[in-house]
Amino acid sequence: MPMFMDVHVNMVGVTPEALQQAHQADLDIQGEEGVDFQQAWADPNTGHVFCLSEAPSAEAVKRIHERAGHPADEVHEITVTA
Repeated sequence: MPMFMDVHVNMVGVTPEALQQAHQADLDIQGEEGVDFQQAWADPNTGHVFCLSEAPSAEAVKRIHERAGHPADEVHEITVTA
């Protein structure tokens, strides 16, 4: 299944607890789109949040994030790894 890295750019001041709550909101509904969110990282100073997932499409990732209340600003398919 394809892997994706998505980016949220407007979460300045995000706390570990808030990141966990947002990630859990994704996990709670991810199966409805066949998405498997694996990890989330944040930089509270810049407000950037990064999420790694396996999904059937970038659109499925976008739909889950939108429904969970935190739309992704960018979704990138990972096609090359080292």
